[in-house]
Amino acid sequence: MKLLVMSDSHGNVANMLQAVQLENPDRILHLGDCWRDAQRLHDRCPEIPLDQVPGNCDFRSSEAAEQLLFLEDKRVLICHGHTYGVKQSLISAGLAAEEKNLDAFLFGHTHRALCDYRGKTLFLNPGSIGESRAFYAVLTLENGSLDGRICPLP
Repeated sequence: MKLLVMSDSHGNVANMLQAVQLENPDRILHLGDCWRDAQRLHDRCPEIPLDQVPGNCDFRSSEAAEQLLFLEDKRVLICHGHTYGVKQSLISAGLAAEEKNLDAFLFGHTHRALCDYRGKTLFLNPGSIGESRAFYAVLTLENGSLDGRICPLP
């Protein structure tokens, strides 16, 4: 299974569409900022399942700030990251990963890409797909193994 992970699109749906065309994913994860962009992308690619969470710029208090996804036997948390203070440190995120027994903690908010294992948990931030120098991530689940990589948008 190939998942396209994007965050912080801030109105740049064109970059998101380009990433979809490049990667041809089985599923898309949007980690917030801007909710409406993810909806517009889904309107253009309705055949690809979409999971999304709101970011600090989305003002969607009726939506859950995070989701726990079960991908095969893997536990993957998706969030924007602002509720965990990820701009300051990953301490709260690390505690949550341990408490929730996560295989992956996916977040955005910082606009800085990160792909790093801390213990058994993959911490993955795709960076910002909305900037002129855009980044996204690909999360692959194959043969029970979870792998992440950061990709610059050409």
